Amino acid sequence: MNIIEIINKKKDKLELSREELEYAFMGYLNDEIESYQMSSLLMAIVLNGMTDEETINLTDIFINSGDTLDLSNIEGIKVDKHSTGGIGDKTTLIVAPIVASLGVKICKMSGRGLGYTGGTIDKLESIPGFNVSLTEEEMINQVNRIGIAITGQTKNLAPLDKKIYALRDVTGTVESIPLIASSIMSKKIASGADKIIIDIKVGNGALIKNIEDAHHLSYLMQIIGNRYGREVRTLTTNMNTPLGKAVGNSLEVVEAISILRGKGKNSYLYKVCLELAANMVSMAKGISIEESKLLVENSIDTGLAYSKFLEFVSAQGGNLLDTKVSSNVLAIKSTKKGTIKSINALKVGMLSQSLGAGKEKMDDQIDYGVGVVLNKQEGDEVWVGDTLCTLYIGDKKDYLDPYECFEIE
Repeated sequence: MNIIEIINKKKDKLELSREELEYAFMGYLNDEIESYQMSSLLMAIVLNGMTDEETINLTDIFINSGDTLDLSNIEGIKVDKHSTGGIGDKTTLIVAPIVASLGVKICKMSGRGLGYTGGTIDKLESIPGFNVSLTEEEMINQVNRIGIAITGQTKNLAPLDKKIYALRDVTGTVESIPLIASSIMSKKIASGADKIIIDIKVGNGALIKNIEDAHHLSYLMQIIGNRYGREVRTLTTNMNTPLGKAVGNSLEVVEAISILRGKGKNSYLYKVCLELAANMVSMAKGISIEESKLLVENSIDTGLAYSKFLEFVSAQGGNLLDTKVSSNVLAIKSTKKGTIKSINALKVGMLSQSLGAGKEKMDDQIDYGVGVVLNKQEGDEVWVGDTLCTLYIGDKKDYLDPYECFEIE
């Protein structure tokens, strides 16, 4: 085979065979295909798309490029969740303990953030002592003992996806629905769960910008799941405004605890977590969403969910009492009277990153205690002097203008 012919074939909007995809992508993994050649192929895919069969084949190539996790030693149905990412998304910290408190097994591998805010692992690591590097044996034993474990990647799962994503990130080829579907589903299938819920974030603070792309992504992930005998459900949730009030690692842990303790029941964050948890319980127990929601709400109201969170943190060595947020606090006051028309999720994320809560480069250090807490929400009336948001500031003094996040009219 010839990589130039494969690139030209996709440039001409033709379907690539599994053999052609394997030759190109595995060749890149094995340093037999140059990065500039793979970049050309990825750009052709971004511009011309992929068929369903191409997407399924590429996912399988990703999966078979490395190890898979065997969860057969864990009794019962194993459920996993994934979010396509957004500003202030701390849903895993809330949903996983709720679901585990109801007897559903959660064995989850999560990632770090690269960009505006930390990933789930960064947020957990903001809890002093929390071990995010469980071995496979430790993870399985913990799930059998308490029903939940969340760790960083323990095996060489989908290494081809990791290498391809790094290239996509620097070549303007991230926003391809088939490539996003293959990337997410290869890791989820390799991680071994029986049932998978995907939270597709849509809006200016998310990778997916419009509802049509969200529906296409949902469709692709479900047909990939079906091919591997996994039930996949998807939810489409709003990411034009930050999810919750807190953006920043320790700050998000504090907010997650607040939700688990039954506060903020009218918030969009609570409603998203309720939907996610109810779907996971529904899949695992084979009951309706309505029944599952009652179980989820009861778990929160009775303190079961929060108790499971404490048990989970303790099991992985974390000390919540030592979790710190910055003591250098600045209230950002409104300079005008009106109604908050919008709070731009992307700009809030960029502000949080500029304070040190996210990374601009892989080797940047995250300041766990910094970030933004929103004191007002979209639709709120504000007067001159009202606090719009509160900045938790660390060593970085050159941060973005917080007023850029708010549209008031």
